[in-house]
Amino acid sequence: MNIIVQWYCKIHNVFAVYALNLNGLAPLALRLYLVPVFWMAGTQKIAGMESTIQWFGNPDWGLGLPWPSLMAHLAAYTEAVGALLLLIGLATRWISIPLMVTMLVAVFAVHWDNGWAAIADSNAEDVAVRLGVARDILREHGNYAWLSEKGNFVILNNGIEFGVTYLLMLFSLLFTGGGRYTSVDYFLSRLWPKKL
Repeated sequence: MNIIVQWYCKIHNVFAVYALNLNGLAPLALRLYLVPVFWMAGTQKIAGMESTIQWFGNPDWGLGLPWPSLMAHLAAYTEAVGALLLLIGLATRWISIPLMVTMLVAVFAVHWDNGWAAIADSNAEDVAVRLGVARDILREHGNYAWLSEKGNFVILNNGIEFGVTYLLMLFSLLFTGGGRYTSVDYFLSRLWPKKL
């Protein structure tokens, strides 16, 4: 048992020493993962702002949010500018807060009624039947080999899975910051240590 404890302590100490210098890699990985997510979401909203405003405001087929013009602009520009800030690691903690708000709105206003899964379980009987019918239609009336050469068809469940995942990643960045050696925030804190 002593040998196991000694090995555990040695391995732990090695990780502790190297982790001190490499602990900026995890926040960097989170930031780089989130950048295209928020960039695409924000720029698509900006490109179709009129449609975005209608979707935010319409209670019948949209979100039915109050002040749809204001909310659409806030969401779109928070996501687009947030992606740029995450990319360089500037104001990481600050931008994480409004991005978390957009994720909470997405989770509760858009995805909540669809449950957890983002993609429906293709092993579920009703989903498997629907996928089978879709395949048959595409084989008969389309080029199924070409349509499926980049991957299998799925039924989008549109649940909260991705939104909650992004929310947790942002929550982590709120506490870790942009990362040691990997963010503008880190270098600014070195320039002005007492002010930041």
